Amino acid sequence: MKHVHAGKVRDLYEDGDTLLLVASDRVSVYDVVLPTPIPGKGALLTQLSNWWFEYFSDIPNHVVSATDVPAEFAGRGIRVKPLKMLPVEAIARGYLTGGGLKEYEKTGTVSGIKLPPGLRDGDRLPEPIFTPSTKAAEGHDEAISFDQVVDLLGRDVAEQVRDRTLDIYTRGAEHAAKAGVIVADTKVEFGWDGDVLTLGDEVLTSDSSRFWPADEWEPGRPQASFDKQFVRDWSTSTGWNKEYPGPEIPADVVEGTRRKYEEAYERITGRTWPGV
Repeated sequence: MKHVHAGKVRDLYEDGDTLLLVASDRVSVYDVVLPTPIPGKGALLTQLSNWWFEYFSDIPNHVVSATDVPAEFAGRGIRVKPLKMLPVEAIARGYLTGGGLKEYEKTGTVSGIKLPPGLRDGDRLPEPIFTPSTKAAEGHDEAISFDQVVDLLGRDVAEQVRDRTLDIYTRGAEHAAKAGVIVADTKVEFGWDGDVLTLGDEVLTSDSSRFWPADEWEPGRPQASFDKQFVRDWSTSTGWNKEYPGPEIPADVVEGTRRKYEEAYERITGRTWPGV
């Protein structure tokens, strides 16, 4: 195998005419990989994503096999088709928080979409919205409008990406709600498998989404979460400037994050996490 790419969290290897996508235990916040890993995180992300790929079996995806992988990657690696990835992060939001909230507070819009006045942190939006961003190789991704996606991809492809992203978000959020989990927002990525628009990377994981416990949801304040927001909040509290290098994560935050990832997996899939 040839190691061809190291992302913030995943490593990519060439193996014949397929690729091996391997999730590490690295954690990134504000587009910076922190120096402390979260044990078992890579397996949790991979297994939750695999569950969603099966759930959305009607949408073409890049998975070739979740089991035909070398032993050292068992549980955290999947064999996938090589895709020509689109240069856009496809993001859907059903609730206002994070970067979307900051933009709204300045302009009353998110990615150029006008929202009602008076919304608070954590408020549910009238309907889910598509809020794409650039895909930065280095540094921070930047929010862009749908019209900018049209300029990058053409109108037909941009509309396909938008509609499919909102479909994944809406259906995923409906399922998670039955388990008492609010999906506030999520990011997905698409690429071309020949001429077929194909879902790649990961789907509705604790790294790519904001998961909130429904019974603790209270707009007007930051929400409790089942995702890496726990690490984001801790890192912000240290006074870190959100630039490389990030701070070491203390043991209690590492353990708390791992437990949150496990709970998200168990609630959404209805399965008991077997451990690593």
